[in-house]
Amino acid sequence: MIAEEVNEIIASYRAEKGSLIGILQDIQSHYNYLPKEALVQVSKRLQIPPSRVYSVANFYTAFSLKPRGKHLIKVCMGTACHVRGGERILDRLMEILGISSGQTTKDLKFTLETVNCLGACALGPLMVIDNQYHAHVSMAKIPKILKMYEEKEEVPA
Repeated sequence: MIAEEVNEIIASYRAEKGSLIGILQDIQSHYNYLPKEALVQVSKRLQIPPSRVYSVANFYTAFSLKPRGKHLIKVCMGTACHVRGGERILDRLMEILGISSGQTTKDLKFTLETVNCLGACALGPLMVIDNQYHAHVSMAKIPKILKMYEEKEEVPA
């Protein structure tokens, strides 16, 4: 099944020069990570050494080589968020989810990551779930926010 889907993604680029990153982005969007089988197939189809494909996949933090949760949580650890309690927010998320930063819950619902800055310092402490910003996060808000994502198939608008 992976072979067919990856072939379709590659074919959509019609052998455009410099399409590797776009292809990897599309594969990641489809699978929520970059499966090894897909990377091998990309290497063969584009006639690029596997080491180059892996080096690109490893270089960019947007890419993941291991399965990630349906919902990606990013907690800001920038200075403004840190002084407003960002570390406590992270600790509470790790406690509730039972994972550390960089890990995914066993049910593949959530992946937790930290970022150096989300560029919205006035909104701190800040976390982003599936590209939706949650501002002025407090300890009391965390369970309510997570519940929105656990209960809904679609990300809230």
